[in-house]
Amino acid sequence: MPRQSIYDMHFSKVYPMLVQKAERKGRTKGEVDAAISWLTGYEMASADLDVPCRAFFGDAPAWNPRAELITGKVCGVQVETIDDPLMKRIRQLDKLVDELAKGKPLEKVMR
Repeated sequence: MPRQSIYDMHFSKVYPMLVQKAERKGRTKGEVDAAISWLTGYEMASADLDVPCRAFFGDAPAWNPRAELITGKVCGVQVETIDDPLMKRIRQLDKLVDELAKGKPLEKVMR
């Protein structure tokens, strides 16, 4: 079976993995939702998660301009050097959840 591209994978499949990553380290789903809302502008209680990541990130209602302050490595990739705008957005969210999981206060995660 061929691997599915992250762009085509529905965010509803990715979201639980992000929550699990945070919860394994004692963080909450609410904190993950707050980070996603801060970054994308989605109201997570009413957001449609059953869309491809390409649409979830590409059609975000209010991408936070402070997202450019998200720097560092995630999965061995330096976030600020990613050229593909969509992949950069995906990695920025992943980096926020990584920071939460490592114990960084939510207020600092949301620059």
